[in-house]
Amino acid sequence: MGGSGSKVKGAWPFSGSGDAGTDGNEQSLARLKGSRNATPFVFTRRSSLYYDEDGDLAHEFYEETVVTKNGRKRSKLKRIQKNLIPQGMVKLDHPCIHVDFPIVLCEG
Repeated sequence: MGGSGSKVKGAWPFSGSGDAGTDGNEQSLARLKGSRNATPFVFTRRSSLYYDEDGDLAHEFYEETVVTKNGRKRSKLKRIQKNLIPQGMVKLDHPCIHVDFPIVLCEG
């Protein structure tokens, strides 16, 4: 439960092992990403919010429907799942450390 680690197999951007070589962390990181350097920080995340047709932003949307059963009017909430647009990537206020970062930062 709560397994938030990456499921991708192969070379890890933060370790010296894998397909990148074992000459040291700096060299393996440079080989893994080419000229780009890997960083243990995460600056963006995928948002869990959606826009509806009116431009409102929320996690879930419901519409009230009136159901008549045995002569009684009853209102129900029906969840809307169509015509929703995901918000997309959101910049974090403070950078977080990637979940696959293998080094213990503080031992207390």
